[in-house]
Amino acid sequence: MATLNNTGVTNDSQVYRCELKENFKYILLPVSYTLVFVFGLGLNITAMYVILFRTKHWKPSTIYMINLNVCDTLYVLTLPFLIYYYADKNDWPFGEVMCKLIRFLFYTNLYGSILFLSCISVHRFLGICHPMRSLYWMNGRRARMVSVGIWVIILILQAPILYFSRMRRNDTDLVCHDTTIQVLFNDFIVYSSVVMFLLFVIPFGVVLVCNGLMVKKLLDPSGLREPMSQRSKQKSVKMIIIVLLAFVLCFLPFHVNRSIYYTFRYLDKHDCNIIRLSNNAYKVTRPLVSLNSCIDPILYFMAGQSFRSSFNKKSSMKSEKTLSTLQNMKQQKRFQHQEEEENEEKEEEEMFL
Repeated sequence: MATLNNTGVTNDSQVYRCELKENFKYILLPVSYTLVFVFGLGLNITAMYVILFRTKHWKPSTIYMINLNVCDTLYVLTLPFLIYYYADKNDWPFGEVMCKLIRFLFYTNLYGSILFLSCISVHRFLGICHPMRSLYWMNGRRARMVSVGIWVIILILQAPILYFSRMRRNDTDLVCHDTTIQVLFNDFIVYSSVVMFLLFVIPFGVVLVCNGLMVKKLLDPSGLREPMSQRSKQKSVKMIIIVLLAFVLCFLPFHVNRSIYYTFRYLDKHDCNIIRLSNNAYKVTRPLVSLNSCIDPILYFMAGQSFRSSFNKKSSMKSEKTLSTLQNMKQQKRFQHQEEEENEEKEEEEMFL
């Protein structure tokens, strides 16, 4: 490993022998994070409103989705700090505590989303492939216990980020490291690899197996104990596609490119071009992880009790109420008109008597 530079500069581009050229990130990251913040915040707040105020009966999938929604919303709210930081070319003005918190929330959202998406896949898998077992495993109490367990696991495994994340002065700028300083980098590599295996590799394998078995079961209707409607099949297929899209598009490229970059940086070979290329690929995949905050809300509006139906039910109830009100008004007018006619006839009879 390269030794620490005597000039006191400790940002990633100059601590190591190879100087990294990543000026592109000062445009890519602020623009991409701004788009994710605008769309992600709107979608997640809408989803949270629907879950909390329009969903009467919470199913296990609803519990997993509100937790997924909390992960995404908390992360999206940290993006304005990163937008300002990268737009100002790596000059962090918010202090070291905030630096640690922002990096902590980034990885908490990342692995929280992965684990709760995995729970949704397992939940859907049990409902389709093992409907009898699902009666025992798929209930609100167990879903709440699993959700609490996931939060405990995430907070424990991500707590070291608060130690590894450091802020260092680079000339006149304050750099908030997205990895760690050079002295701690070997330890960080070990920690990061363990976390990636436990919180990404294993859940990704579970998601692939569950979704593969679901596709096989859906393609073979004879294997289903109870016939599924065409609408339910289409809904299941769409959810499978969205979950796999989140993993393949958002999570997989990030972890692969980050592992490659960390490996080259650890070995610190003489070919700086390879290190620069791997670093650039890693930086490009960071916005893809953020994009997950915009993809997840699609699940909210498709799964469980169908959030779209909650709006449709409300509008239909309003239309039915309006229709019934109009019918009652018509009936009342008809009865009133009949009473008036009868009274007029009675008055005419009394006049002739």
